[in-house]
Amino acid sequence: MARAAMKKTSGVSPVHALADAALTPFWLEDPARPDTEPALVGDEHCDLLVVGGGYSGLWTALLAKERDPQRDVVLIEGQEVGWAASGRNGGFCAASLTHGLGNGLARWPGELTKLEELGARNLDAIEDAVARHGIDCDFERTGEIDVATAPHQVAELHEMAEEAEQLGLTGYEFLDREAVRAEVASPTFLAGLWDRTGVAMVHPAKLAWGLKRACRSLGVRIYEHTPGTQLSSRGAGIAVRTPYGRVFARHAALATNAFPSLVKRLRPFVAPVYDYALMTEPLTEQQLAAIGWKNRPGLSDSANHFHYFRITADNRILWGGYDIIYHYGGDVRAEYDHHPDTYRKLAEHFFTCFPQLEGIRFTHTWGGAIDTCSRFSAFFGTAHGGRTAYALGYTGLGVGATRFGAEVMLDLLSGERTERTELEMVRSKPLPFPPEPVRSLGIGITQWSMTRADENGGRRNLWLKAMDKVGLGFDS
Repeated sequence: MARAAMKKTSGVSPVHALADAALTPFWLEDPARPDTEPALVGDEHCDLLVVGGGYSGLWTALLAKERDPQRDVVLIEGQEVGWAASGRNGGFCAASLTHGLGNGLARWPGELTKLEELGARNLDAIEDAVARHGIDCDFERTGEIDVATAPHQVAELHEMAEEAEQLGLTGYEFLDREAVRAEVASPTFLAGLWDRTGVAMVHPAKLAWGLKRACRSLGVRIYEHTPGTQLSSRGAGIAVRTPYGRVFARHAALATNAFPSLVKRLRPFVAPVYDYALMTEPLTEQQLAAIGWKNRPGLSDSANHFHYFRITADNRILWGGYDIIYHYGGDVRAEYDHHPDTYRKLAEHFFTCFPQLEGIRFTHTWGGAIDTCSRFSAFFGTAHGGRTAYALGYTGLGVGATRFGAEVMLDLLSGERTERTELEMVRSKPLPFPPEPVRSLGIGITQWSMTRADENGGRRNLWLKAMDKVGLGFDS
């Protein structure tokens, strides 16, 4: 939502609305949370070691067993399965593998049709897995509407709808002012672009926990509170050291995302950034009637500093995004999980978008780290002579794309040429971020420039144009 729209405040006190909010991710408080697995003590041996217990690692372990039920698979997780980004995100499970149609057109125009096809198949496969494994995660394939809240964004959405039509992509529908407000009633909405089939809403933590149960049912051995601390080659395989033991494996798949990679040369390619969200109390019938939202699509606005928001199974509203917080040095720390200034800002923006909900309270506030990279979408590769594979840099769009990344890692470890490994997107790498202090300085200038563009009709200054030209970006 552009800052120009923010000047119309509702007079609601964000401090009052936030007064009783718990400083914890709403999703992780669900009673469906499974018991924790014990930590690894001693040595383990396996065919495939998966490092990381978020979506990326869970899908890798699950698909490895589905491809070959005899494969011996071990997964280690530094905390608990789903506790990081996989249990803290907004629950937008998107088909896009490229962080949206616009980013895909800018970076891989020649293969975008194929990428969109693969993404649609990937989302179908997720829906199938949820049904097949009986994963109760509130899966709703309602789509997502990108909304315009400033005049220049209306033109951008028009253009995107036309480009989708030219590419032969179905399911996209442009909504004018009346049509978008008929779907969700906000005085700030000027237009919308509805991707009707390419996004599902999920309870993110329950998806992770369901994948954990599915992995265990197929024989994957899972160790929690077991961080991998060192990775090295060992004979024809690899070895990973943990605080109280070691794992020896033929192959390893690294699914550590925002956390420092065990392959140190990969660390400059990822900048951990912090994103924050609020959750409201359940809406009453009167409040629901005031905003509509009967078809329950996810929503995001079209500014550089954008918000994402959706309605949950019990009719709460999750409201997140806007600020993108990077900390000098790229550390990932528990004390960064909360940012009161951002919570207050998000609350103000919420009541600007939905003034008819004045008086509603927020019950939860939280944040978490995102593994952003300079091209805004995942990159892939191998190390240790092809015995280790990695997928990193999902940049906030990993709920669905991590399954595709798992397929790519398994393809790479098998040494097979597949339709995935032949993609330019898979064969190429983003530009690394520069070292500190240049990294922090560049990110700061980029953030300032993005804000200025939002305030000036989308016009990008020389700095942003230069970043576009060399392929460097910064997003959440």
